[in-house]
Amino acid sequence: MTALTTIYYTIAQLTALIFFLHPLHVSVTEIEFDEKDKALEIMMRVFIDDLETTLRNSLQDPDLDILEPKNGKTVDQMMQEYLKTRFKISLDNKVQTAKYLGHEREGDAFIFYIEVSNVKKWKTINIHNNIITEVYDDQSNLVHVTVNGKVKSLRLTRNTPADNLTFSN
Repeated sequence: MTALTTIYYTIAQLTALIFFLHPLHVSVTEIEFDEKDKALEIMMRVFIDDLETTLRNSLQDPDLDILEPKNGKTVDQMMQEYLKTRFKISLDNKVQTAKYLGHEREGDAFIFYIEVSNVKKWKTINIHNNIITEVYDDQSNLVHVTVNGKVKSLRLTRNTPADNLTFSN
């Protein structure tokens, strides 16, 4: 190995180590329009540790253990309250009522289930999702919307917490 190759190899190892040590802050939300049931079916995947840190801050409870909360509230109660201001959907500029349905654990993440019912025909969906951005400035909230088998996606961040997607019917 030449000295230059050794330097490049060392830089590559250090870059990989930095990337490995720096956690990825991301959530993924899947929204599917069920035309038959006239509903938006929503699944939101969030890493448990990021959510726990966020809820500790927002509830001012530094000892919160989200897997075994002792503050008298359940995960569902905390999330229902937290999502009220941080996750919103509008269809053709009309704010929709999102109903929190519950959650399940999948490995290192929670999956939260949400539904918007009584959905009329629409063309433009506006999604506001700024969960966890108050704690991690590099948080990305990926949103995939499926309508009639066609998928469109958004990446929402602290600086861009909401955006629109338009579907032709």
